[in-house]
Amino acid sequence: MNKAFMREPDEVASRCPRCESIGQPVGPQTLNAQLTADLRRNLAESAYFCPDSQCDIVYFDDFSGTVTRASFSGPIPIKDPEAPICSCFGLKRDDIEDDLAEGTVVRTKAAILKAQSQEARCTTLAPNGRSCVAEVQGYFLKCKQRRST
Repeated sequence: MNKAFMREPDEVASRCPRCESIGQPVGPQTLNAQLTADLRRNLAESAYFCPDSQCDIVYFDDFSGTVTRASFSGPIPIKDPEAPICSCFGLKRDDIEDDLAEGTVVRTKAAILKAQSQEARCTTLAPNGRSCVAEVQGYFLKCKQRRST
């Protein structure tokens, strides 16, 4: 058969070896900032962040390398509810809930504006190397919906 008519295989998403969640790609800059040199050696140049809050694995690669929660001394942003939802500026879920209880968006809006500024250091401070804006907005909407029901 002529190769011009053959479909290329779809790229398969890398999944966490423990919970099967689709991993979020993480580059070397994030991994180097988040992990000690000894832990960093457990992973390939680029790896994945497991976003599942219930899963014990934080980072994994395509070669069976993993780094678990036990390797971290405190709560992990994104995975742990008591950790800041914004790694750069320290916004916590409680701050978002307080905004809603007070009928304002002062803390939430300030964090989003800062996260969109040059001050943000998401690549090195966030465990998934990404901006928190989507997480903050998603949590805000989830809480708002919960309050209205």
